[in-house]
This record gives sequence, structure tokens and C-alpha cells, in this order.
Amino acid sequence: MKFTLSWLKDHLDTDASLDEICERLTMIGLEVEAVDDKAALKPFVIAKVVSAVQHPDADKLRVLMVDTGDGQPIQVVCGAPNAREGLVGAFAAPGAYVPGIDVTLSVGKIRGVESHGMMCSERELQLSDAHDGIIDLPADAPVGTPFATYAKLDDPVIEINLTPNRPDATSVHGIARDLAASGLGTLKTSPVKPVAGTGETPVKVMIEDGELCPGFALRLVKGVKNGASPKWMQQRLISIGLRPINALVDITNYVTFDRGRPLHVFDAAKVKGDLTVRSARDGEKVLALDTREYTLKQGMCVITDENGVESIAGIMGGEHSGCDENTSDVLIESALWNPINVAQTGRALGIITDARYRFERGVDPEFMVPGIELATRLVLDICGGTASETQVTGYAGYEAKRISMPASEVKRLTGLDVSKNESISILDRLGFAPQDKGEAIEVAVPSWRPDVDGKADIVEEVMRLYGVDNIAPQPLPSFGAVNSKMLTPIQIRTRATKRALAVRGMMEAVTWSFIPAAHAELFGGGTTALKLANPIAADMSDMRPSLLPGLIAAAQRNADRGLNDVALFEVSGTYESDAPDGQRRVAAGIRRGTAKLDGSGRNWAGNAGPVGVFDAKADAFAALEAAGAPVDKLQVEAGGPAWYHPGRSGTIKLGPKMVLGTFGEFHPKTLDALDAAGPLAGFEVFLDAIPEPKAKATRTKPKLELSPFQAVKRDFAFVVDKGIESAAIVKAASGADKKLVSDVRVFDIFEGSSLGADKKSVAIEVAIQPADRTLTDEDFEALAAKIVANVEKSTGGVLRA
Repeated sequence: MKFTLSWLKDHLDTDASLDEICERLTMIGLEVEAVDDKAALKPFVIAKVVSAVQHPDADKLRVLMVDTGDGQPIQVVCGAPNAREGLVGAFAAPGAYVPGIDVTLSVGKIRGVESHGMMCSERELQLSDAHDGIIDLPADAPVGTPFATYAKLDDPVIEINLTPNRPDATSVHGIARDLAASGLGTLKTSPVKPVAGTGETPVKVMIEDGELCPGFALRLVKGVKNGASPKWMQQRLISIGLRPINALVDITNYVTFDRGRPLHVFDAAKVKGDLTVRSARDGEKVLALDTREYTLKQGMCVITDENGVESIAGIMGGEHSGCDENTSDVLIESALWNPINVAQTGRALGIITDARYRFERGVDPEFMVPGIELATRLVLDICGGTASETQVTGYAGYEAKRISMPASEVKRLTGLDVSKNESISILDRLGFAPQDKGEAIEVAVPSWRPDVDGKADIVEEVMRLYGVDNIAPQPLPSFGAVNSKMLTPIQIRTRATKRALAVRGMMEAVTWSFIPAAHAELFGGGTTALKLANPIAADMSDMRPSLLPGLIAAAQRNADRGLNDVALFEVSGTYESDAPDGQRRVAAGIRRGTAKLDGSGRNWAGNAGPVGVFDAKADAFAALEAAGAPVDKLQVEAGGPAWYHPGRSGTIKLGPKMVLGTFGEFHPKTLDALDAAGPLAGFEVFLDAIPEPKAKATRTKPKLELSPFQAVKRDFAFVVDKGIESAAIVKAASGADKKLVSDVRVFDIFEGSSLGADKKSVAIEVAIQPADRTLTDEDFEALAAKIVANVEKSTGGVLRA
């Protein structure tokens, strides 16, 4: 929100300096983001051309002698067609920066004649686009005085950074009201006087849905002359970054910023029949004032006549009924629109306007009628004409919300010790009409504060005017004891998993949460609920269902630049639905080329092989172990999701139903769809699926118990069907005696015709660790028999002869 100092003082009677005003604005919550004190225009002074002769070596140039007020004429070479003796204009001396041409002047020669500065055009001073001649001031303009002061261009411009909860500060009047309430001056804007009208407004308004439009005011002004707006209005609009168009449009823009009341003007001659406010129909189109055609959808609020849609309600008018230099009769509209509908419509159509900015935050409903009265007065004063009576449709009046706030609430929520009387005084100055109700203060929320809903909002109003700087800093309390964990379990798991994967030689990547629709569908996503309504790019249309597409794309980008062997990981969120529990915390990683754990690339001692399924499996188990999963109880099932190679992938489970992760080499079709190539293996583990460990009675580590007895290893070879997994044999052998069997490892697999058709031999090494005595031969024989029996029962395997 921008405004000039003089504009502010139209509404605020104050002697405060610019610095004091800016400091106070920030202190009351209207943070000053920038101040333009117009220092850029200070070097330009009013000068008079004493003489003008033809340049000796150029037909279109003239050599001027310019009086800048010090009695010493300065020679200037000028090519402007209106350069002449006696002209009074704006002069820039050597060393001055000219913003319109982005040049710092110096003494130079133009076709052999020295020039000590320049006479400036309006475009060179960024006053307008006019560049057909230099500035031509009245003959009585005081030579030697600063041009900015004479032209009233030295008015500082203040820009504040508004938060969405302050719709009342989207106008200069609202800002002045806040400053006056803070004690920095007096609000001097008087109530708007109604303009007496003649006859009824001939155009009637019908509102089909009162939810979309709670009120509509309309007025006809006949016999207007739509020329340029007054210079003072143009200067104010230019100072805040708006381009003057014509008087009628400039008036609506001025009232929008001056009072926070967006308006619209229709050329009455172009409106056919009465106006109807309704929801748009799917497929309806409108050519808007920005010369773009918009296709509307059901639910968007529009204003229509017999010709069709004339305006997108609360956002932008239509080109068909817009005002131009031929407009003689004008309909002025001041309406109320549903803030949510305006925001949704503006977002869907991609339109950002000053009207939308205010309506979607909420405008003052009680200023709907005064707003049209103010606009009518400006139209009559600037454009002339005769006004009809104001027609108001649908508006039922404003009913103030009443809120009761305990006086002690200010102290409880802010720490500020503000007396009840002071709180009442602050709220009264802000227009809340407070009433003392004993222990509580009851307020009526003014119409210009739609953001105030509860007692915490009232406390905020007291706090910001009393002074945030009055809150004394307080040290954090010390409880004199060891605090409990500060991080949540998922935060702890995330950090531990990242460290574990980084230790394994993988580099952390941060990829986009949005991926192309085709990639999302490839990895099990692509549902309508997870498509973005307003994607930042066409190939970022869907929320990712997996981290793998982004990591594979990142690895391929590295490969395209010559880095073939990369190992990347990411720990972040994936999205399965738009429900609160649809986001998951996932750790994923990929290895490409020969990026194995023990090194990659070529070496004299032997080249590294391509990455494979077992590299991905090892990474997945390392991540799960770091996250606290009970890895000794996990099972691995062959096969995984469709994006993995069906024979080179696996699913990690805890029990029959709980899936903790997947891993494998990627399917060639998956890589083709992602436009990737090369040996690629990866994994995903679901950190939020890992069950919480049982709470222990103490954090003290248990006593280290080491057996004094020697460990013994025994080998077993079992002949089983080819379809039997080695993990089943390991599990059966481990379960023979959990106290004695400390480890089981597969060390050989053999297949051959000597074993029989569809048979294989799996050899395991069983580590036996006695705890309380040395085992005898009989003990070993009994344990071996139990191991063989367990394997035979579980897998059908027999001891190989």
C-alpha cells in the first residue's frame, strides 16, 4: 500500500515529521517497507532559455544559453523541437542523474559544441511518456528554484507492508484513522455529504444470490465530459504507481486508494436493459478491460445485462461497457461482494487487481453508499453532469459483532500491564465503542474491521497501540532439571536417517514436491485430489506420490553432464491423498552406474561392478536401522511395486501386513518413461510406519553381559526346492534355540543335476554361544538335530548327504 505524505495529511491533522510518522506506523503494526523522499528530483531546477541559435553543424540541434538563476548563463545543446528563446523549463546540470534515460550527465561535446547539462522532457523525469519536446513551464515560473518543489513533486511516498488481517489499512483514510488513534494527530475527514439526485435511476438491479452480493448501489450521471483528470489527481496516482487514463477511471482509482472503496463505472449507453448479479454459467466468456478474454465457470459471480456478462464482480469490468472519451452518461456502481468468492475467482482466472485485493480481504459495508456519494461528487466537480437518485439493492445494514473481553486478558496474553481504563481508552479511539462491564470490557466491532472475531483480536488492538516496545524482555525460566526430549520421534528419525545415508557415501538432494502428471501416475499417484489448481509450471502439475521420480531425474541430469556414478538420497514428504493423514515421511535413495558403497569407477585392482538390487537392499536396511526399526525381526518378500524390476526387487515387512519399505532395480519401462538410462537401483522406507519402541523404565544402558565361554560355529547344507527363500531357512535355524543360536548366515548356494530337478542346496553357518557352561558333544548333537528338524518342518529341506 503506497501513499504520499500530503495525501495522508488530507485526512490527518498532524505536525509530526516524516520520520516520526514512519516510526509510528511500524510500531502500530503497519510496517513501513520503503520511503521515497524524492531525492532523485532534487538536482533539477527551473531555468530560462536566454538565447537559442542554430547549431553550426546540425540542422535539428540548437545551442541554448540557459539562465539557472545565478546570473551565469550555461551553454546547452538541445534537439527538442520546442526549444526557443524565452522558454522556461527543467534543467539538469553535469553530475545529475536523469532517471528516465538512466544516465548521469557529464560535460560533453555534441557535433563539436560543448554542452553543460540538458533541458529535460517529462519522460526523462519519469513524469509521463511525453517526449516530443522539453518541459514548457509558464513564463512566471520562478527561475532557480527546485523544479520538484514548484511542480509539487517533492511529496514523499510511503509504502507499508500490509498483513492480510488489516483490510481497514488498504486506504489512506484508514491509515490516518489508525495514526490518530495512536495519538499522532487528529482525524479530520468529515462524513461524506450526500449528493441530491434528480429522478430515479432508470437501470434496475436484480440480485439472484444474496450470498454472492450482499448489497448493490447504482447511480446514473448524465451529461458528463470525460477528459483528463485534474493535475493533482494525476500526480497522486502516478506517485503510487498508477497510470492516469481518463477522469472517470481515475476517480474510481482515487476513491479505491483514498477510502478503500473499489468502484466501477459503466458507459450507460452501452448497457442494454437492467443489470443482473448472478453466478456465471460454465463456458461463458467476457472480454475484460485488460483486453483479455476470460472463460468463466459456474460459481463465479458476474454482472450481466441483455448483452451478456458485463463485469467480473469485484475484480474487473468488461471492455464492452467501459468508458472512453465519447462517454456522456455513466452508471456508477458501488457494491459488496463475497470475499471468498472474489478470492477463488481471481485465483482461478489469474487476475490481480486493486479491487480484488480489497474485496477478498473485506471492505467496509457501511461505506458502500457514502462511497458512491463521494464518487458522484468528484464526477460532478470534474466532469459535470446531472445525477439521479442512488438506488440501493439488497443491503440489510450492518450488525456489529459484540465481544466480551476480560480486562485481565491483556496481561495474560501479552505480559503488558495495561489498566482497564487505558484499554477502554484505546478501544474507544479505535472505534470499538467499549463498555465497562465490571471484570470485562464489552466492545462492538466497527464495520471497517471484519478481521476482528474474538477476544484475542481485541487484546492485539490494545497491545499494538499501547506499544509492543513496552513488552519487557524476560529470560526463559530454568527448571533446574534435565529437560525431556525437544524433538518429536519423526524429527529424531529424520536426522538419524540422513546421517546414516550420508555415512554410506550418498549425497542429500532436495527435489520438487510437484512432478508431471505422467510421472505421478507411473508411481501410483495422479489422482484428481492431488492436482494443483495453479501449478507454477505445466510439468509440475501433481503432488508427488514418491520421492523416486525426482531423484531419478536428478541422477539423469548429473549423467547428462558427465557425472555417471552418483548416489543420492532425500528424506521428505510424499502425498497419497488430500486428507490430513495423506502425507507420509519417507526416506529414499538411488544409486546409478557403479556408485557402490565401497567405491565407484575404474581401478587398477579391479573395476567396480554396476549397482544392483542388493546395494539398494543394504541402503534400505541401514536407513531402517538408523530410524529405530527392529531389523532383526524384519522379513523380505520378493517383488515390489510396478516401477521396480519384478525379479530384482523386494518388499520389507514387519509382520504379514506392515510394509516398512521397498527396494530394487528399476524396470526398463519406468526408466524409459522418465527419460533416464543406465544401471539404477533405489529404495524407499516409510519412517512414519515404524512402530514406536516400548518406553523403558530408565534411560540407563543395560549392563554389558559377555559370555566367558567359547563360541562355536557349525555348518549345515540343506537341499530344498528352488522356490524356497534362503531367509526361511535362516529363520527356521535361528528359532531352534534362541538362547544358544546367536547368528545364522548363508555362505553358499549350489544348483546341479545331482541334486534333482528343481532343487538347490543352501549352506548356512550357525554361530552357537553358550552363556552358563561349556557345551558337551551331546548338547551340540541335540541342538543340531533341532536345527535340522526346524528347517525340515518349515521348508521341507533335508540335510544334504
